[in-house]
Amino acid sequence: MSRIGKNPIVIPAGVTVEVANGVVTVKGKLGQLTQEFTDVTVKVEEGQVQVERSSDYKDQRAKHGLYRALISNMIIGVSEGFTKSLELVGVGYRASNQGQKLDLALGFSHNIILEVAPEVTLETISEKGKNPIVKLTSFDKQLLGAIAAKIRSFRKPEPYKGKGVKFVGEVLRRKAGKSA
Repeated sequence: MSRIGKNPIVIPAGVTVEVANGVVTVKGKLGQLTQEFTDVTVKVEEGQVQVERSSDYKDQRAKHGLYRALISNMIIGVSEGFTKSLELVGVGYRASNQGQKLDLALGFSHNIILEVAPEVTLETISEKGKNPIVKLTSFDKQLLGAIAAKIRSFRKPEPYKGKGVKFVGEVLRRKAGKSA
């Protein structure tokens, strides 16, 4: 983990990083993110962010790499953004959205309606002959992952036919069915 923590983070043009009272604030064209930190020091100098630790204790070594990765994800998020896509595999599985409300038909007796946070841009793609896709875009990687995991948890892919909600590109471990 210390190897990750030692790498400096280059600040791209249009992004400002401020450190004050144990809080890192990153502002960019897509939004603003904040992160509290402990047991490490964060320095901003010459267009780079450097994370340093004061000792070699195990918890400080772990937090060294952790906070470096979190700050790096914040900088990438406010400058470029993140995208996750989920695919609905199954007969009759549908997805639609009205603004920030996602309406999922996943084979239950009722549709599931999920109110998505305003920081996340929601898009549903339904083409004839292809599985519906739910595309989520945001500058906050943690929030994006949490919402994508919540949508996937409504109907996880099963191992026999692969029916359910899966990430695009996710490789499922398939099982053989009954052999007669």
